[in-house]
Amino acid sequence: MKDGFIKVAALSPEIRVADCVYNTESICAGIEEALREHVKILVFPELCVTGYTCGDLFWQETLLEAARDSLTRLIAFSTGKDALIFVGLPIERNGKLYNVAAAFSDGDLLGFVPKRHLPNYNEFYEARYFTPGCEEVSFINFNGQTVPFGMNLLFYTKDLCVAAELCEDLWAPNPPSTAHALVGANVIVNLSASDEVIGKSDYRRALVAGQSARLLCGYIYASAGEGESTQDVVYGGHSLLAENGHILGESVHAESSCGRCADLRPYSRGEYGQYAESHPMTASFARCRVTYTEFDISRLCAERRRNTTFQASPDWEKYLRIPFHLNMEETVLTRIFDRAPFVPDVDEERSRRCEEILNIQALGLKKRIQHTNAKSLVVGISGGLDSTLALLVMTRACDLLGLPRDTMTAVTMPGFGTTDRTYHNACSLTKSLGAKLIEVDIRDAVNIHFRDIGQDPEVHDVTYENGQARERTQILMDLANKTGGLVIGTGDMSELALGWATYNGDHMSMYGVNCSVPKTLVRHLVRYYADTCGDRTVSEILYDVLDTPVSPELLPPKNGEISQKTEDLVGPYELHDFFLYYLLRFGYPPAKIYRIAKRAFQGVYDGETILKWLKTFYRRFFAQQFKRSCIPDGPKVGSVALSPRGDLRMPSDASVRIWMDEMEKL
Repeated sequence: MKDGFIKVAALSPEIRVADCVYNTESICAGIEEALREHVKILVFPELCVTGYTCGDLFWQETLLEAARDSLTRLIAFSTGKDALIFVGLPIERNGKLYNVAAAFSDGDLLGFVPKRHLPNYNEFYEARYFTPGCEEVSFINFNGQTVPFGMNLLFYTKDLCVAAELCEDLWAPNPPSTAHALVGANVIVNLSASDEVIGKSDYRRALVAGQSARLLCGYIYASAGEGESTQDVVYGGHSLLAENGHILGESVHAESSCGRCADLRPYSRGEYGQYAESHPMTASFARCRVTYTEFDISRLCAERRRNTTFQASPDWEKYLRIPFHLNMEETVLTRIFDRAPFVPDVDEERSRRCEEILNIQALGLKKRIQHTNAKSLVVGISGGLDSTLALLVMTRACDLLGLPRDTMTAVTMPGFGTTDRTYHNACSLTKSLGAKLIEVDIRDAVNIHFRDIGQDPEVHDVTYENGQARERTQILMDLANKTGGLVIGTGDMSELALGWATYNGDHMSMYGVNCSVPKTLVRHLVRYYADTCGDRTVSEILYDVLDTPVSPELLPPKNGEISQKTEDLVGPYELHDFFLYYLLRFGYPPAKIYRIAKRAFQGVYDGETILKWLKTFYRRFFAQQFKRSCIPDGPKVGSVALSPRGDLRMPSDASVRIWMDEMEKL
């Protein structure tokens, strides 16, 4: 599993009820198709060797013998094939019949996992034929081989540990997969035969996603489909692949989350395989449909390491661990890595998220205003995105408290790099929102300061820039003191990650409302406000702010235009936010971040450019921790945050060497 990725698949073969020979051929066809995609874990549906809907035919010796012969053939067929395979069939043991998942790999039968919970209600009559499985591991003779039999089987190799449950087991109040995960299983497979009734697909999807989230695991759900009897019910082959709460792969059906297949249902097709181009994660052909993706096992392991409520079970001694082997190879990735992981790509969800974030920011500020009994709110307004968002949040907080909007004081402080465009936008927005506007030209004060410290104003170095930033902060702090108010910080999380702030300048405030909002999300929050505020004047100003290049405006403009563009200096924020997300959220190493960034930004940035800015990101992230160690309070809005009190407890003098050494090998 290079970089922790392993390709997995749920397969729904076309079957004929009670025709084990035909079904075996379909399963073999599915195995071949999946192996062409380099799938390493293959899961077929419940009782797929015979068909789930055999009814009283399960009592026929002829059918049971045919099923055993088919399994023997499938095991032999797997010889030399680099995969772990699960198929469902009926197996007799001690005079009783069990609904089992057979696990085999490279010609070796590894074990039988029996179904524990047998539905015997509504349209289901499994208890008529089958006996519930038990946790205790025993052994069964199969073709002269002693084979483990029981629910508590774990199939493992290196960092991968796989366990199985069957259909209704997941529906039970305490699914076997819960115990499996707590003894180390990080991939759960489910062999299912779930029929289609109105609303069931939604419930099934939620169930699979939810279980993968609770167990911090990958979950492969393969369901029966084409060929099962439609005497009383219909089976649609609704297969699902989930990882830690997210559906990564799903067979085509009416309510597919990808939105590409809304006109199709899993049971309303003609020729089996007509969906070949309908869904990017599903390959279909004449005898089997394969839904596949890649699980990130190292990501799951990282989640479990950091989650202190995911406690290992003391029952591990009750389990039998069965080894199997997979060859190491670099998995070709098909799963999608969003270029903007902090920003939902679906319009409706993005709007809902923006509203929620604005409310979190405003509620945090509201509480701080109430607690400090602040009489005013002071913010430096530059006409840029960050200060604009801060002012919008202040407006919402004042409205929540029923305070007049002139409680807000927006201070525009023209300096050596201020342009007419940003100046006019800052002034116009302040007036349109009903806040007080104060203008303090900082140029004379900064020049006096330069004279006092011996700084040549013609030398546009870091002192030239930071002197302006600290002068602005001093003005804001003193105005807040004068009015009994709070200075509201404008810096965002991306700037904090890179240290793109003047220490004790814009780095400092009394409450930082944007401190956990990444730059790529700031833009969407401002746009959302512009789209929904209902004030045409405000919207037009905000749209122009959105169109303005990101800049601290500390260097003189050229021909009236901004000359200092932040992204030219530190790199594209869309790349840095991508790096930041995968570094902090999942602990990815540089090589893995580089690999997925090349896939995500293919056609936008070449590998050389991505690597250049990745090195910049790591250097700055480690070197600038001292600024993050003393940032002001501010509300956390997402799963990634940089507060030294809440999320990132990182020493300010940690060495970046081993991360840089890894990048030198790329």
